[in-house]
Amino acid sequence: MAWTWRFEKSDGAETKPAVQPEEFPTQGDAESWIGEEWRALLEGGAEQVTLFEDGTKIYGPMSLHGE
Repeated sequence: MAWTWRFEKSDGAETKPAVQPEEFPTQGDAESWIGEEWRALLEGGAEQVTLFEDGTKIYGPMSLHGE
């Protein structure tokens, strides 16, 4: 299984992330990575993220803004 993030603008349009992600072996690994990198991603233009497992949407979009 591979866990991946989709990076989006606030309108849902996909955007290239400022920090290049990887495929993660577990949901926890993916969530830990986003917890460490969300500020750099936000500064780079991503405003929200969606988590996928093998192409299936798990949750999101989740805002990267601290509101």
